[in-house]
Amino acid sequence: MLNDKDRMILSTLEDIQTSIELIIQRCEGIKASDDFLDEEDGLLKLDSISMRLIAIGEGFKNIDKLSDSKLLTNYPNIPWKQVKGIRDILSHHYFDLDAETIFEICQNDINELLNTTIRIIGDISKK
Repeated sequence: MLNDKDRMILSTLEDIQTSIELIIQRCEGIKASDDFLDEEDGLLKLDSISMRLIAIGEGFKNIDKLSDSKLLTNYPNIPWKQVKGIRDILSHHYFDLDAETIFEICQNDINELLNTTIRIIGDISKK
């Protein structure tokens, strides 16, 4: 049976999973970073993906606090410092937002983050 902390972590992970899935959906059709900048629809996608990345970073920061920094270290395939750090960059330096960075995250990192998030959910649910 899950304790309160594990239930909170699980709920946060489920919210993170939803955000990652929305990012993947919104990245469809984006073939280059310029696609974010060429049309209004691209800018809307860039903004919404950035907000979801902020939420994901904040969520993983909260999970780290709730687990006393012990849970995420079990999944070393993800650069957790960067995942949590993107939140700070996007939140505090929004006008320096780099479409190329967001494009690279969408192309190279987001699917592995989704798979790992699903794996963590499964691992916690087995407790």
